[in-house]
Amino acid sequence: MSDAAPETLEPLTVTYGAHPSQYFHVHLPQGPGPHPVVVLIHGGFWRLPYGLGLMRPLAEDLVRRGFAAVNVEYRRLGEKGGGWPGTCEDVLSAVRGLGTGPLPFDLRRIGIVGHSAGGHLALWVASALAGQGAGRGATSGAGADAESGGAGDEALASEYAIVSLAGVVDMRAAANDRLDEEHGKPPAAVEFMGGTPLERPDAYRLAAPIELLPLGPTVTQLVVHGDEDNRVPISQSIDYVRAALAVDDRVELARFASMGHFEVLEPDHESWLASVGFLTATMLG
Repeated sequence: MSDAAPETLEPLTVTYGAHPSQYFHVHLPQGPGPHPVVVLIHGGFWRLPYGLGLMRPLAEDLVRRGFAAVNVEYRRLGEKGGGWPGTCEDVLSAVRGLGTGPLPFDLRRIGIVGHSAGGHLALWVASALAGQGAGRGATSGAGADAESGGAGDEALASEYAIVSLAGVVDMRAAANDRLDEEHGKPPAAVEFMGGTPLERPDAYRLAAPIELLPLGPTVTQLVVHGDEDNRVPISQSIDYVRAALAVDDRVELARFASMGHFEVLEPDHESWLASVGFLTATMLG
């Protein structure tokens, strides 16, 4: 009975701003803690109606393994403040807020896992937390609408373990390749950025993880992708890892044959097992 309890407990809801989408769910394992914490960031090309429910199976799996899971919601396209830079700063505010409350987190090391557009957000946040310029480059859009509790990065970890699951890591390429151009809408990256790379070159430079390298020695990265992904091409991850290695970042590519875009969200899939193995070794080793 005790082994099944973490699966059935409802998560706690914590708000980090005034907008209805500025909240996260906290899934806690049994025991008083402090617990190692992994932040989860869902995808959906930054668009409604996709939400944090996509990541709940992974959150519950992490709890079974002894991690606390923080499943973040954020303002998406179609909501006031959604898009660049507000969406990015929402997630940054949520992560910074982990150090301000009474929750039983062990914040010496923090894991951040993002899928698809969430992979973009995970790596962008990692760059900001590592002090590599992304957070300084964006205007303070979240500051007006989100409440970070006044926590600076000094309240957080000295090391970060980042997992990008089929992430959108090159915003220029995503725009030029016209990813998720459906239903009469512009490509997702163009809508998110508020223009094309030619129209907003500086914004694209500040928003794209591949252009924010290096992340530096405090960040260890696992980049997971499938050869058969027809939503976000694996070239995104291959090019990112090549660029990260060229500047001596700590990064590894986990490439899976015959895998598409969504298998990485299945807790029993080999790609997720590899991700959990990375988190365990990096955060608990």
